[in-house]
Amino acid sequence: MYKSDVEAIDAFVEKYKALKTEIAKVIVGQDDVIKNVIISIFSKGHGLLIGVPGLAKTLLINTISKVLDLSYSRIQFTPDLMPSDIIGTEILDESRKFRFIKGPIFANIILADEINRTPPKTQSALLEAMQEKAITVAGKSYKLDEPFFVLATQNPIEQEGTYPLPEAQLDRFMFNIWLDYPSFSEEIAVVKNTTSEYETDLNVVLKAEEIIFFQNLLRKIPVPDNVYQYAVTLSSKTRPNGTESHEWANNYITWGAGPRASQYLILGAKCHAAINGKYSPDIEDIQAVAFNVLRHRIVINYKAEAEGIRVEDIINELLK
Repeated sequence: MYKSDVEAIDAFVEKYKALKTEIAKVIVGQDDVIKNVIISIFSKGHGLLIGVPGLAKTLLINTISKVLDLSYSRIQFTPDLMPSDIIGTEILDESRKFRFIKGPIFANIILADEINRTPPKTQSALLEAMQEKAITVAGKSYKLDEPFFVLATQNPIEQEGTYPLPEAQLDRFMFNIWLDYPSFSEEIAVVKNTTSEYETDLNVVLKAEEIIFFQNLLRKIPVPDNVYQYAVTLSSKTRPNGTESHEWANNYITWGAGPRASQYLILGAKCHAAINGKYSPDIEDIQAVAFNVLRHRIVINYKAEAEGIRVEDIINELLK
């Protein structure tokens, strides 16, 4: 396909630029969000999107699935949703044999809308599929299609009647991506585009087999030892009362980031380096993905809350 890995990385940079151009036809602004969703897809990770309603989370994922020519499912999580509503169910057909009807999880991109609105039993059905890339029904295992990417959304307001994801399950998500309100000029562009007869034709930039090729290519990118050390040190600094603990971790953190954070810092840095045309990541690439990797892996204590210190403040301090 390509003569060398260097040539393949150069091609990846061009594909990334084309992806951003296509997505920008529909999504105004949100550059960082788009970049981080693309990084998590190519790093074989999953993303958790946090933002108030109406910030085009669903539209963004739908648009990405179209330009990547991938199948897409949206699952609206509700308090009465059952695990079988996600993974599928067995039915008795005319010949009195059990036949498995696949659920919406059998798609390349899954949008799990308001994942904290559904009970733990249903949440864990999705999270097991994310981890294993397969599901088991009546003792039989079914592999999910590759590439497979879950983007779950959470609404930061209205926490009544919700089931917050436990820390161990939050850890399955590579990135925690915050969406903010658009700027004044961006909002004008959004309103113009969405209240007129404006229609867009999206071009497919990558097919499934190319995505898998680039996912595997990024894994092969070499990483210098000092970058590995920086990533592990950064994760270790968040753990209170350890040998590498930062002073703020001892004062303000109940629970720090585990080894999975270090893995995702490296994987995210590899992809961040590649989209910027670099053939190997450096410390700046780790810092570029640190907030999204660490934000949901740090549990602050009452002292931090009393002093108005947020998780972002702690990460900022660790990066100094």
